Amino acid sequence: MELANERAGRRRSGGNAIKESAGEKIFAVFNYAFFVVLGTITLFPFLNVIAKSFSSEAAVVSGIVTIFPIDFQVGTYELVLGNRQFINSFRITIIVTLIGTLASLLMTVLAAYPLSKPNLKFRKPILLIYVFTMLFNGGIIPTYLVMRELQMINTIWALFVPGLISVFNMLIVKNYFEALPESLEESAKLDGASNTRILHTIILPLSKPVLATIGLFYAVNLWNSYFNAMIYITAPELKTLQLYLKELIASTQEVMTTAGQVDVSRDLNQTPEAVRAASIVTATVPILLVYPFLQKHFVKGVLVGSVKG
Repeated sequence: MELANERAGRRRSGGNAIKESAGEKIFAVFNYAFFVVLGTITLFPFLNVIAKSFSSEAAVVSGIVTIFPIDFQVGTYELVLGNRQFINSFRITIIVTLIGTLASLLMTVLAAYPLSKPNLKFRKPILLIYVFTMLFNGGIIPTYLVMRELQMINTIWALFVPGLISVFNMLIVKNYFEALPESLEESAKLDGASNTRILHTIILPLSKPVLATIGLFYAVNLWNSYFNAMIYITAPELKTLQLYLKELIASTQEVMTTAGQVDVSRDLNQTPEAVRAASIVTATVPILLVYPFLQKHFVKGVLVGSVKG
Protein backbone atom coordinates (compact mmCIF):
# COMPACT_ATOMS: atom_id res chain seq x y z
CA MET A 1 0.00 0.00 0.00
CA GLU A 2 2.78 2.40 0.92
CA LEU A 3 4.61 1.49 -2.31
CA ALA A 4 1.50 2.27 -4.38
CA ASN A 5 1.06 5.62 -2.65
CA GLU A 6 4.74 6.44 -3.29
CA ARG A 7 4.41 5.64 -7.00
CA ALA A 8 1.26 7.74 -7.26
CA GLY A 9 3.05 10.62 -5.59
CA ARG A 10 5.92 10.33 -8.07
CA ARG A 11 3.49 10.38 -10.99
CA ARG A 12 1.80 13.48 -9.60
CA SER A 13 5.09 15.24 -8.99
CA GLY A 14 6.37 14.22 -12.42
CA GLY A 15 3.22 15.53 -14.07
CA ASN A 16 3.57 18.86 -12.30
CA ALA A 17 7.23 19.07 -13.31
CA ILE A 18 6.54 18.75 -17.04
CA LYS A 19 3.44 20.94 -17.08
CA GLU A 20 4.06 23.99 -19.23
CA SER A 21 2.99 27.48 -18.23
CA ALA A 22 1.06 29.78 -20.55
CA GLY A 23 4.21 31.78 -21.28
CA GLU A 24 6.14 28.64 -22.24
CA LYS A 25 3.35 27.56 -24.60
CA ILE A 26 3.33 30.96 -26.29
CA PHE A 27 7.11 30.87 -26.59
CA ALA A 28 6.96 27.37 -28.13
CA VAL A 29 4.32 28.47 -30.66
CA PHE A 30 6.41 31.49 -31.55
CA ASN A 31 9.49 29.27 -32.03
CA TYR A 32 7.62 26.86 -34.30
CA ALA A 33 6.16 29.71 -36.36
CA PHE A 34 9.52 31.46 -36.63
CA PHE A 35 11.38 28.38 -37.84
CA VAL A 36 8.61 27.43 -40.28
CA VAL A 37 8.83 30.90 -41.84
CA LEU A 38 12.64 30.77 -41.80
CA GLY A 39 12.65 27.32 -43.41
CA THR A 40 10.21 28.48 -46.10
CA ILE A 41 12.38 31.50 -46.88
CA THR A 42 15.45 29.25 -47.07
CA LEU A 43 13.76 26.76 -49.38
CA PHE A 44 12.11 29.34 -51.63
CA PRO A 45 15.08 29.88 -54.03
CA PHE A 46 15.51 26.13 -54.54
CA LEU A 47 11.77 25.56 -55.01
CA ASN A 48 11.73 28.43 -57.50
CA VAL A 49 14.55 26.83 -59.49
CA ILE A 50 12.71 23.49 -59.54
CA ALA A 51 9.49 25.18 -60.66
CA LYS A 52 11.25 27.01 -63.49
CA SER A 53 12.85 23.79 -64.71
CA PHE A 54 9.40 22.23 -65.16
CA SER A 55 7.60 25.32 -66.48
CA SER A 56 6.91 26.32 -70.07
CA GLU A 57 8.89 28.96 -71.96
CA ALA A 58 6.06 31.53 -71.80
CA ALA A 59 5.69 31.16 -68.03
CA VAL A 60 9.43 31.49 -67.37
CA VAL A 61 9.88 34.47 -69.69
CA SER A 62 6.89 36.30 -68.23
CA GLY A 63 8.30 35.87 -64.70
CA ILE A 64 5.15 34.45 -63.17
CA VAL A 65 6.73 31.24 -61.86
CA THR A 66 7.11 31.15 -58.08
CA ILE A 67 7.32 27.78 -56.28
CA PHE A 68 4.89 25.80 -58.43
CA PRO A 69 5.44 24.86 -62.11
CA ILE A 70 3.18 26.50 -64.68
CA ASP A 71 2.29 24.58 -67.86
CA PHE A 72 4.22 21.51 -66.64
CA GLN A 73 6.75 20.03 -69.10
CA VAL A 74 9.86 17.82 -68.94
CA GLY A 75 11.44 18.80 -72.24
CA THR A 76 14.10 20.85 -70.47
CA TYR A 77 15.38 17.78 -68.63
CA GLU A 78 15.41 15.78 -71.85
CA LEU A 79 17.56 18.50 -73.37
CA VAL A 80 19.94 18.67 -70.41
CA LEU A 81 20.30 14.90 -69.96
CA GLY A 82 20.90 14.55 -73.69
CA ASN A 83 23.91 16.86 -73.51
CA ARG A 84 27.11 14.84 -73.94
CA GLN A 85 29.20 17.35 -72.01
CA PHE A 86 26.78 17.29 -69.07
CA ILE A 87 26.84 13.49 -68.90
CA ASN A 88 30.64 13.38 -69.11
CA SER A 89 31.02 16.08 -66.43
CA PHE A 90 28.54 14.21 -64.24
CA ARG A 91 30.60 11.02 -64.59
CA ILE A 92 33.87 12.80 -63.78
CA THR A 93 32.36 14.40 -60.68
CA ILE A 94 31.06 11.06 -59.39
CA ILE A 95 34.48 9.45 -59.88
CA VAL A 96 36.31 12.34 -58.21
CA THR A 97 33.85 12.42 -55.29
CA LEU A 98 34.12 8.67 -54.61
CA ILE A 99 37.90 8.36 -54.98
CA GLY A 100 38.62 11.70 -53.30
CA THR A 101 36.37 10.97 -50.30
CA LEU A 102 37.94 7.56 -49.70
CA ALA A 103 41.47 8.93 -50.10
CA SER A 104 40.76 11.88 -47.81
CA LEU A 105 39.25 9.63 -45.13
CA LEU A 106 42.26 7.32 -45.31
CA MET A 107 44.81 10.13 -44.98
CA THR A 108 42.77 11.85 -42.26
CA VAL A 109 42.59 8.70 -40.14
CA LEU A 110 46.29 7.95 -40.65
CA ALA A 111 47.15 11.46 -39.47
CA ALA A 112 44.61 11.67 -36.63
CA TYR A 113 45.30 8.29 -34.98
CA PRO A 114 48.97 8.81 -34.01
CA LEU A 115 48.30 12.45 -33.07
CA SER A 116 45.63 11.25 -30.63
CA LYS A 117 48.32 9.53 -28.54
CA PRO A 118 49.68 11.75 -25.74
CA ASN A 119 53.01 9.87 -25.67
CA LEU A 120 53.80 10.54 -29.35
CA LYS A 121 57.16 12.29 -29.71
CA PHE A 122 57.02 15.86 -31.09
CA ARG A 123 53.23 15.70 -30.94
CA LYS A 124 52.75 19.37 -30.09
CA PRO A 125 55.11 20.74 -32.80
CA ILE A 126 53.42 18.53 -35.40
CA LEU A 127 49.99 19.74 -34.32
CA LEU A 128 51.27 23.31 -34.47
CA ILE A 129 52.39 22.76 -38.07
CA TYR A 130 48.93 21.45 -38.98
CA VAL A 131 47.20 24.39 -37.32
CA PHE A 132 49.60 26.80 -39.04
CA THR A 133 48.39 25.55 -42.43
CA MET A 134 44.83 26.47 -41.43
CA LEU A 135 45.89 30.11 -41.13
CA PHE A 136 48.49 30.45 -43.89
CA ASN A 137 49.07 28.80 -47.26
CA GLY A 138 51.43 29.19 -50.17
CA GLY A 139 48.89 30.76 -52.50
CA ILE A 140 47.60 29.86 -55.93
CA ILE A 141 50.77 30.39 -57.98
CA PRO A 142 53.14 28.28 -55.80
CA THR A 143 50.50 25.55 -55.58
CA TYR A 144 50.05 25.59 -59.34
CA LEU A 145 53.83 25.33 -59.86
CA VAL A 146 53.97 22.35 -57.51
CA MET A 147 51.11 20.63 -59.35
CA ARG A 148 52.85 21.28 -62.66
CA GLU A 149 56.14 19.83 -61.41
CA LEU A 150 54.26 16.76 -60.21
CA GLN A 151 52.74 16.49 -63.73
CA MET A 152 49.19 16.56 -62.38
CA ILE A 153 47.88 19.31 -64.65
CA ASN A 154 45.02 17.99 -66.80
CA THR A 155 44.76 14.79 -64.78
CA ILE A 156 41.98 13.58 -62.51
CA TRP A 157 44.41 13.70 -59.55
CA ALA A 158 44.48 17.49 -59.69
CA LEU A 159 40.79 17.55 -58.79
CA PHE A 160 41.23 16.21 -55.23
CA VAL A 161 44.91 15.88 -54.28
CA PRO A 162 45.47 19.61 -53.42
CA GLY A 163 42.79 19.42 -50.71
CA LEU A 164 43.33 15.81 -49.69
CA ILE A 165 43.34 16.55 -45.95
CA SER A 166 41.28 19.15 -44.11
CA VAL A 167 43.00 20.05 -40.84
CA PHE A 168 39.63 20.92 -39.29
CA ASN A 169 38.27 17.46 -40.12
CA MET A 170 41.48 15.81 -38.92
CA LEU A 171 41.21 17.55 -35.54
CA ILE A 172 37.61 16.37 -35.14
CA VAL A 173 38.66 12.76 -35.83
CA LYS A 174 41.64 13.12 -33.46
CA ASN A 175 39.40 14.35 -30.66
CA TYR A 176 37.01 11.46 -31.27
CA PHE A 177 39.88 8.95 -31.02
CA GLU A 178 41.02 10.57 -27.77
CA ALA A 179 37.54 10.10 -26.30
CA LEU A 180 37.63 6.32 -26.84
CA PRO A 181 38.54 4.24 -23.73
CA GLU A 182 42.26 3.49 -23.53
CA SER A 183 41.49 0.12 -21.95
CA LEU A 184 40.36 -1.21 -25.33
CA GLU A 185 43.77 -0.69 -26.87
CA GLU A 186 45.62 -1.86 -23.77
CA SER A 187 43.77 -5.18 -23.73
CA ALA A 188 44.42 -5.65 -27.45
CA LYS A 189 48.14 -4.98 -26.98
CA LEU A 190 48.26 -7.58 -24.19
CA ASP A 191 46.93 -10.05 -26.74
CA GLY A 192 49.77 -9.14 -29.11
CA ALA A 193 47.84 -6.91 -31.54
CA SER A 194 49.85 -4.34 -33.49
CA ASN A 195 48.87 -0.69 -33.83
CA THR A 196 47.69 -1.32 -37.40
CA ARG A 197 45.48 -4.20 -36.30
CA ILE A 198 44.09 -2.19 -33.38
CA LEU A 199 43.21 0.67 -35.71
CA HIS A 200 41.59 -1.65 -38.25
CA THR A 201 39.67 -4.00 -35.96
CA ILE A 202 38.87 -1.86 -32.91
CA ILE A 203 39.15 1.88 -33.51
CA LEU A 204 37.56 2.17 -36.96
CA PRO A 205 34.45 0.05 -36.18
CA LEU A 206 33.84 2.24 -33.11
CA SER A 207 34.36 5.42 -35.17
CA LYS A 208 31.55 4.99 -37.71
CA PRO A 209 29.69 8.15 -36.55
CA VAL A 210 32.66 10.49 -36.97
CA LEU A 211 33.83 8.79 -40.18
CA ALA A 212 30.36 9.14 -41.70
CA THR A 213 30.25 12.80 -40.70
CA ILE A 214 33.70 13.64 -42.02
CA GLY A 215 33.06 11.57 -45.14
CA LEU A 216 29.96 13.65 -45.81
CA PHE A 217 31.99 16.85 -45.34
CA TYR A 218 34.57 15.66 -47.87
CA ALA A 219 31.98 14.39 -50.35
CA VAL A 220 29.95 17.62 -50.34
CA ASN A 221 33.10 19.69 -50.73
CA LEU A 222 34.34 17.61 -53.67
CA TRP A 223 30.93 17.55 -55.32
CA ASN A 224 30.55 21.34 -55.11
CA SER A 225 34.15 22.20 -55.98
CA TYR A 226 34.87 23.94 -59.26
CA PHE A 227 37.99 25.96 -58.39
CA ASN A 228 40.54 23.14 -58.82
CA ALA A 229 39.00 22.20 -62.16
CA MET A 230 39.07 25.83 -63.27
CA ILE A 231 42.76 26.22 -62.33
CA TYR A 232 44.25 22.85 -63.25
CA ILE A 233 42.00 21.50 -66.02
CA THR A 234 41.80 22.67 -69.63
CA ALA A 235 40.79 19.38 -71.26
CA PRO A 236 37.00 19.34 -71.91
CA GLU A 237 36.76 15.62 -71.08
CA LEU A 238 37.96 16.29 -67.51
CA LYS A 239 35.65 19.19 -66.68
CA THR A 240 33.67 18.63 -63.49
CA LEU A 241 29.96 19.17 -63.17
CA GLN A 242 30.28 22.37 -61.15
CA LEU A 243 32.71 23.87 -63.66
CA TYR A 244 30.28 22.93 -66.41
CA LEU A 245 27.45 24.68 -64.53
CA LYS A 246 29.62 27.77 -64.03
CA GLU A 247 30.28 27.97 -67.75
CA LEU A 248 26.64 27.19 -68.45
CA ILE A 249 25.47 30.15 -66.38
CA ALA A 250 27.87 32.37 -68.30
CA SER A 251 26.77 31.03 -71.69
CA THR A 252 23.58 28.95 -71.65
CA GLN A 253 23.43 28.68 -75.43
CA GLU A 254 26.29 26.17 -75.26
CA VAL A 255 24.00 23.45 -73.97
CA MET A 256 21.71 24.00 -76.93
CA THR A 257 24.50 23.48 -79.44
CA THR A 258 26.26 20.53 -77.76
CA ALA A 259 23.22 18.40 -76.99
CA GLY A 260 23.43 16.67 -80.35
CA GLN A 261 20.88 16.97 -83.12
CA VAL A 262 18.47 19.84 -82.58
CA ASP A 263 14.80 19.01 -82.22
CA VAL A 264 13.17 22.28 -83.22
CA SER A 265 9.78 21.42 -81.74
CA ARG A 266 11.40 20.76 -78.37
CA ASP A 267 14.55 22.89 -78.08
CA LEU A 268 13.04 26.15 -79.31
CA ASN A 269 10.47 25.90 -76.51
CA GLN A 270 13.22 26.02 -73.86
CA THR A 271 14.61 29.20 -72.35
CA PRO A 272 18.21 29.63 -71.18
CA GLU A 273 16.91 30.23 -67.65
CA ALA A 274 14.95 26.96 -67.66
CA VAL A 275 17.99 25.08 -68.98
CA ARG A 276 20.11 26.53 -66.18
CA ALA A 277 17.46 25.58 -63.62
CA ALA A 278 17.20 21.99 -64.87
CA SER A 279 21.00 21.61 -64.88
CA ILE A 280 21.28 22.92 -61.32
CA VAL A 281 18.53 20.62 -60.05
CA THR A 282 20.04 17.59 -61.77
CA ALA A 283 23.44 18.38 -60.27
CA THR A 284 22.09 18.99 -56.76
CA VAL A 285 19.76 16.03 -56.24
CA PRO A 286 22.42 13.23 -56.12
CA ILE A 287 24.34 14.71 -53.19
CA LEU A 288 21.08 15.44 -51.36
CA LEU A 289 20.15 11.75 -51.59
CA VAL A 290 23.31 10.76 -49.70
CA TYR A 291 22.43 12.67 -46.52
CA PRO A 292 19.49 10.51 -45.28
CA PHE A 293 21.75 7.44 -45.16
CA LEU A 294 24.28 9.26 -42.95
CA GLN A 295 21.88 11.32 -40.86
CA LYS A 296 21.82 8.95 -37.87
CA HIS A 297 25.61 9.27 -37.55
CA PHE A 298 25.87 12.97 -38.37
CA VAL A 299 24.97 14.71 -35.09
CA LYS A 300 26.67 12.12 -32.89
CA GLY A 301 29.88 12.29 -34.89
CA VAL A 302 30.14 16.07 -34.75
CA LEU A 303 29.27 16.41 -31.05
CA VAL A 304 31.54 13.64 -29.76
CA GLY A 305 34.42 14.74 -31.96
CA SER A 306 34.24 18.34 -30.85
CA VAL A 307 33.79 18.06 -27.08
CA LYS A 308 37.26 17.06 -25.99
CA GLY A 309 40.00 19.59 -26.74
